[in-house]
Amino acid sequence: MEVDAQPQGTKRDRRMSLGGHLREARNRLIIAVIGLAVGMVVAFIATDAIIAFITEPIHVLDAKHGTDFAKLMFSTVSEAFNLRLRIAFAIGLLLSAPIWLWQVWAFIMPGLTRKEISYTIWFLVSAIPLFFAGVYVAIIVAPHVIEVMSNFVPENAVNYFKAAEYYDFIFKFVIVIGVSFVLPVFMVALNLAGVITGRAIVKGWRVAVLISALFAAIATPAADIFSMLMLAGILIVLYFAAGLLSMLFDRRKRKRTIAAGLDPDVSTA
Repeated sequence: MEVDAQPQGTKRDRRMSLGGHLREARNRLIIAVIGLAVGMVVAFIATDAIIAFITEPIHVLDAKHGTDFAKLMFSTVSEAFNLRLRIAFAIGLLLSAPIWLWQVWAFIMPGLTRKEISYTIWFLVSAIPLFFAGVYVAIIVAPHVIEVMSNFVPENAVNYFKAAEYYDFIFKFVIVIGVSFVLPVFMVALNLAGVITGRAIVKGWRVAVLISALFAAIATPAADIFSMLMLAGILIVLYFAAGLLSMLFDRRKRKRTIAAGLDPDVSTA
């Protein structure tokens, strides 16, 4: 009897036809969409609280400068509903993340090796907290950005924010900073894959500092020096943390190579 030495997941993956893959993908997509729909319904119910939260800087400005200085403005008949729908989609996507992430994971997992699975789990465990840390920093910084920019409003003028544009600013600001916090995890992942060494990451610190400063300057208003320095400082610290962690991984890989009786300089070339 012929024995198949392939892992069970790989055997199942090989036996499944293209039609089977498509049916599995369809079923998992349906489950993910249902999860998203449920999340959107829950988020839509909570949109009043969400809108109150993201517009708190406007209320602070209004109280500081006098009544009717800063307001959230809806300029079309359907804009208020559209805003709630967009918020519901974004928050629903976040709430349903465990469902659709699991569907994606369960679909691709049979084709992964045990090592690739461990790397993927490590990446998710590291990236998710860092992303939410970036979101938290963005939420802290955003009110300062809005307040600083409102100082340029001329005297006897008002600062009315179009609802759609204000939401776009908050949403993009939060997403960009959240994603920027995850970039060091990508560098460590490239190190584990053997694409880049930890020493190379650390040696590129000058470029990293420059890019972090430019990114912070673009993401925050030029007049808000405090927010810019805080964001740049956090990104630089994360960069060095990724470099040092990669150097530790390189050191461990080098010891394993030497223990195996191989030349570490040849094996890592």
